[in-house]
Amino acid sequence: MKILVKENYDELSLEAANIVAAVIKNNPKAVLGLATGSSPIGLYKELIKKYESSEISFKDVKTINLDEYIGLSGDHDQSYRYFMNTNLFDHIDIDKDNTYIPNGVAEDLELESRNYDKIVESLGGQDIQILGVGENGHIGFNEPDSKLLTPTHVADLLESTIEANSRFFDSADDVPKQAISMGLGSIFKSKKIILVASGQNKANAIKSLQNDYITPQIPVTLLKLHPDVTIIVDKEAASLL
Repeated sequence: MKILVKENYDELSLEAANIVAAVIKNNPKAVLGLATGSSPIGLYKELIKKYESSEISFKDVKTINLDEYIGLSGDHDQSYRYFMNTNLFDHIDIDKDNTYIPNGVAEDLELESRNYDKIVESLGGQDIQILGVGENGHIGFNEPDSKLLTPTHVADLLESTIEANSRFFDSADDVPKQAISMGLGSIFKSKKIILVASGQNKANAIKSLQNDYITPQIPVTLLKLHPDVTIIVDKEAASLL
């Protein structure tokens, strides 16, 4: 595991984008594992710039997202499908039929979860997986627990996560209480993982990556078991290292 400390959010976003762009240049048909939330927005902006300058193309790229809120359709402005369209897909030359995000309004959520893992397998896993991290150490919506599920699954969101995500909604009451999330097994199918984190509120989670222990109570610590992980943080997120 490598930890790269950058001066600020813009620098960490560019560093992450350079790594993703290198994967695409090496394999124009790469499979990208994508994340939502505030952390990767800068990374996506940098990728859009690289596309606009003809440095990279997404024409043959496929993407697969970590998660989606249960109960929100893809046209809801807080759904992760909407987020990805707005922050990346609408601005590049990707075929949206090659972009996969769980269906949060599927009639059978367990079947949707199983089928999503089949998609990951059919794509051969991710060439690179982008991750953020929650203040409590969650990745995707794999929340702290005594045990963690490895396949894609229906996840109950903890109150701390609901509160953290409430800034995107009118109130915490409007935040969905469940999501479909890739499990750690699905995430670990990726050949390479990059995690981006910015701000003092992520410092404890990043500090846990420097400790010797691995625990499902801090899900991000399980990344220590993956052979190719790069953590990219700004000085505030690195303040406890």
